[in-house]
Amino acid sequence: MRELILGGVRSGKSRYAERRADELADETVYIATARAHDAGMAARIAAHQAERPAHWRTIEAPLALAEAIQAHDAAGRVLLIDCLTLWLTNLLAGAGETEDPAPSAAELQRERAELGAAVEAARGHLLLVSNETGLGVMPMGALARRFCDEAGALHQQMAERCERVTWTVAGLAQPLKSCPLDDGPTTHQE
Repeated sequence: MRELILGGVRSGKSRYAERRADELADETVYIATARAHDAGMAARIAAHQAERPAHWRTIEAPLALAEAIQAHDAAGRVLLIDCLTLWLTNLLAGAGETEDPAPSAAELQRERAELGAAVEAARGHLLLVSNETGLGVMPMGALARRFCDEAGALHQQMAERCERVTWTVAGLAQPLKSCPLDDGPTTHQE
């Protein structure tokens, strides 16, 4: 089964995903997409790491997300991917760390297609965490607008492929889409 878990910053989406992973299987692989570009982000990453169960395996995949899913997917295993919007940020902003130009629309579409194929082919249980950014005003900057457009397209693509989609706000999980045969927990209060 594939689940997309959306929410704003500090909405409880990662905590909800971690609890879902604990409920679903003994074996969880946490695929982290964050990069520590500054002290604040390094502190956030360290806090997330400290909260994870010690027996979980962590894979760092800031760019090669489809490959990480393919490499670590297995029946009976949970893959918790946190988070899709950081992965997208890495793709869009990665050019700022190198001399490479920003990716073209076709290159981003190819990356999304590869991710979509990996998600569809998964045999284990996928928990895909992502920040919903489409609830605010249209950003003024070109890169911010492109990010919001690309994040919206990515979320729609993943929601279409996932049997479950959950929205989190204020630590509360609200189901948006669920599989008819899904009898697992759909809401959770913190």
